Amino acid sequence: MTHDPRQPDARNEPVRPSLTPPTFASALAQPRMSQGASIVPAPAPPAAVPVAPRAGRTAPIWLIGVLVLILVGLVGYFLSAIGPAASIIGMLLAFVPLAAVLFAVRLIDRWEPEPRGILVLAVAWGAVAAVGITLGVDLLVTLVLGVDDSPMRDAFSAVVQAPIVEEFAKGLGVYLIFVTARRAFDGPVDGVVYGALIGAGFAFTENIQYFAISFIDGGVVDLTTTFFVRGILSPFAHVMFTSLTGFALGLAARRGVSARRAIGPWVLGMLAAMSLHALWNGSAVFGDFFLLYLTLQVPLFLGCILGVIALRREEARVTRSRLGDYAAAGWFTPQEVDMLATAPGRKAALAWAAGLRGDRTGIMKTFIADATALAAARQRAITGRDPNARDDEQVLLARTTAARAAMFAP
Repeated sequence: MTHDPRQPDARNEPVRPSLTPPTFASALAQPRMSQGASIVPAPAPPAAVPVAPRAGRTAPIWLIGVLVLILVGLVGYFLSAIGPAASIIGMLLAFVPLAAVLFAVRLIDRWEPEPRGILVLAVAWGAVAAVGITLGVDLLVTLVLGVDDSPMRDAFSAVVQAPIVEEFAKGLGVYLIFVTARRAFDGPVDGVVYGALIGAGFAFTENIQYFAISFIDGGVVDLTTTFFVRGILSPFAHVMFTSLTGFALGLAARRGVSARRAIGPWVLGMLAAMSLHALWNGSAVFGDFFLLYLTLQVPLFLGCILGVIALRREEARVTRSRLGDYAAAGWFTPQEVDMLATAPGRKAALAWAAGLRGDRTGIMKTFIADATALAAARQRAITGRDPNARDDEQVLLARTTAARAAMFAP
């Protein structure tokens, strides 16, 4: 092989240093004496716990968009008509009765909790959409009939116009939840919960206006009186009215009627709510409010409480009956059914789980919630009102089995 003089001779080129740094044994390195013991392969990951389908349990996005648009208009109205300072004072005070109502509704809803998103939607509809509809109708009536501050007009507005318009606006929200989130609307208790939250949201925004105007017109003295009447004596008034509409739709949901056939019960529920609302306002306009409050409104409120207690007992009875079906098939023990179907049993179960290694209260809460939802799914399945109830059943059976296994895991 000849060398081409035009090419450099590689033998005469200097040796290039390596780009890889040399490695040196650490002075602290431990000697390798033998081959280590074999490592057991990691077990296969457990199957993922299935998640119940959300179809029929969420609000459509267009409904949220409508609420946002109305909210922008309401904020503008309050800032221009009342002012930011008075609005903020009214809002802070309005949170007090709202918190009391939400706590009470939470107690009602603890047995079989509804989807959180639908609960938030219910409050938002009452606080935003129902108030917006009411203000819009008031503005329209003023444009048509003109401004009239006569006693007759005030009485008509309080006893006729307000009950009809407000209960329709709130009841519309209950009906929309019934139609769009039907699988989260199982019966009367659910209807009462949704109606109560819509009423609570409406009262919250209405109280902002009442408290702010009282502060502007009469200072702290008038504000204190208004807060006592609306925030202390009657925080559950709107809640009680709209719960009647929810109760009527809940009965329709239990029978599995369609959205079109539910219009009849819905109207009947609104008529009952309007009548009770008119009676409440009429006691303040035509009679002695405090006398009628003690002799009529308090007994009505106590009657509503007793009605809710009766509905809760019926819900517990259905839970026991449906879980008993699964116990007969070997999915639950009779002791577990007794535990899951009674409030004392659930309390004892949570206390027992808290004493386990690592405090497994959270797992027990999941087990109770899924088992209760399983009973409701079976009730929907055997009544034929939910074609997807069988899918829920399979998912919830898997979840309760996984929760029980986690509970007893070493």
